[in-house]
Amino acid sequence: MTQVVVPVRYPLTGHSKRTLAEAVRIAEERDAALTVLHVNVYQRGREVTRTTLRRAVEAEFGRLANARYVVREGFLVEETILDEVAAEDADVVVIGHKQASRWRRALRRLSSDPDVETYLRRKLDAEIVTVGAS
Repeated sequence: MTQVVVPVRYPLTGHSKRTLAEAVRIAEERDAALTVLHVNVYQRGREVTRTTLRRAVEAEFGRLANARYVVREGFLVEETILDEVAAEDADVVVIGHKQASRWRRALRRLSSDPDVETYLRRKLDAEIVTVGAS
């Protein structure tokens, strides 16, 4: 089964909702499993639970078929997301343009090529869908 992963912020921002809406559309279109991912950042001290995340998403989109909710702990959001995407063996990763910008800045420190979409495709063998601001 096709696997779609979408990292989101909590509480859900307007941009997170747009990114999630695109991930839901792709998952439905492809009859795919959907993983909604949130990263609790250690240094921020705010803990979001899977139940809280699920309730917030379902309040916006209703109950989603083939969806699972994952909350990971990490120091670096981008690295934690990459780890989860690799662990899920994701076929599609849906990220917001803000997330792409943060990854681009992180990649500049590691590489001379700040093209996050190309980097992720090469490293993860996944389709990357970037959702712009509306």
